[in-house]
Amino acid sequence: MNGGQRIAQVLQSHGVKFLFTLCGGHISPILKGAKDLAIRVIDVRHEATAVFAADAVARISGIPGVAAVTAGPGATNTITAIKNAQLAQSPVLLLGGAAATVLKGRGALQDIDQMALFKPHVKWAKAVTRVRDLAPTLSKALQIAQSGVPGPVFVECPVDLLYDEAVIREWYAASTPQGNALPDRVVRTYLKHRARQIFAAADGDDNTAVSVVASLPPSTGVIERSVARIAKAKRPVLVVGSQALVDAHQAAAVATAIERIGMPVYLSGMARGLMGLSHPLHRRHQRRKALREADLVVLAGVPSDFRLDYGRNVRRSACLISANRSRVDLNRNRRPDIAALADAGLFLRALADKLDADVSSRWSEWQDVLVERDAEREREIDINASRSGEFINPVSLCRSINAQLPDNSVIIADGGDFVGTASYIVKPRKPLSWLDPGVFGTLGCGAGFALGASLCLPDHEIWILFGDGSVGYALAEFDTFARHKIPVIAVVGNDACWSQIAREQVKMLDDDVGTVLARSDYHEVARALGGKGVLLQDAEQTAACLDEARSAAREGVPVLVNSWLDSTDFREGSLSM
Repeated sequence: MNGGQRIAQVLQSHGVKFLFTLCGGHISPILKGAKDLAIRVIDVRHEATAVFAADAVARISGIPGVAAVTAGPGATNTITAIKNAQLAQSPVLLLGGAAATVLKGRGALQDIDQMALFKPHVKWAKAVTRVRDLAPTLSKALQIAQSGVPGPVFVECPVDLLYDEAVIREWYAASTPQGNALPDRVVRTYLKHRARQIFAAADGDDNTAVSVVASLPPSTGVIERSVARIAKAKRPVLVVGSQALVDAHQAAAVATAIERIGMPVYLSGMARGLMGLSHPLHRRHQRRKALREADLVVLAGVPSDFRLDYGRNVRRSACLISANRSRVDLNRNRRPDIAALADAGLFLRALADKLDADVSSRWSEWQDVLVERDAEREREIDINASRSGEFINPVSLCRSINAQLPDNSVIIADGGDFVGTASYIVKPRKPLSWLDPGVFGTLGCGAGFALGASLCLPDHEIWILFGDGSVGYALAEFDTFARHKIPVIAVVGNDACWSQIAREQVKMLDDDVGTVLARSDYHEVARALGGKGVLLQDAEQTAACLDEARSAAREGVPVLVNSWLDSTDFREGSLSM
């Protein structure tokens, strides 16, 4: 059994079903080993896409997503996606090829210090130097990726650990000088010694056993203090973030707990869709105003970062309760009155078990206030959607998309202004059906997220909402979608501009430098790469074009709808600092 087969065996034992890659000679045995064990190998057109796809698999399935890339530039191409996974707290395993151990630092092809590159951006990084260490290192990496605060891990797998022993010994022999001079004899001795080291005890226990990842329940004392404070609240607000769904399998239980708690709830990140399409507790608009008026705020897996104005959205006189797996995030910018260093989902479930069943009845007046605010904002959106122009109103287009979404849909958000508009209007139908990059705000994640989502949920409609800026990162992956029969529906909001930047830049600097794009024929690129392209320029044709796209997707064809948009001031003042 060669090193590639050993790696595949570990992945199989941990329930890994997909391996995302862009091929390279350094990692070929890993790909072959995975294929032989019925792990589906998906080759993409950029290494970042492979990591984004692994990230999506991890978020949706709860099983670490895995990508394998070749050495040097293959590895460096993944850094943005790896950093995004780190900040999104997503358990991803990246397998990196590397130069042969005996050639490290000698100018070998694609040889760089990959460990120095990855260590700041992952939970754990390890360079393997012996074949017998491959399996236990991978098992440890997978456990670390899921434990505590989840995150990405990196394992470097040098090429001379992956191929058959006979092949490696032949390579070493070919590199061995044949002369009798002392330097030649020293090199021969070293290479023989190194070969023995690499393959020593290689046929021993491969240690592919799956380790149980411990849960992080809250303490009884924290729950009791939280219950006592909640019982006194008159205007409570609950905010639930992605970390509450780190364990994807507990999504339904977390939703039930929120319903039993009975607080008005705002959902963000992977928690969007947790309460379904129209749950009476779920509030969608004017969260900042609600937080500033609340006398008690519960943050479940949500740090007080820029999204909560660094904690300033919650007034100082309010009781702040926070549950988070990360001690740093728990106290970031503002120390909570009650801190639960625990899994946010388990915290909510424990809270629901201890609260009196009738406590929420005292909050009906407060609920009514927030319901009316939502209704008021929806009326404002109606007014925005009714405005007509030369092409298509983006608010109206988002309304049309929302009307088309079936219950078995997944929404991938990859863009700035158009996607920001959609976040107010396009409503995920169920838990784990909205994927956005998270706190890093990364563009270019959409194709990989859609790839991972489609493989995990093959019976779902996968919709990607692209800005015309972000789609530039993704167009080549329509080749991937077509080759692997991934029937995504991509809608591009094409306003020929990086609008989220331009709107504020022109206002403040009176210059649009660097923000102007063209009304490019993105649909023709998708068509050329094996997909279907649809051009949408007339608002009256919106429903028909979306119907056409859905019909093609049902036949297994990836589709791109190039939607020409009018400019809008819907998101005036949305630039974040």
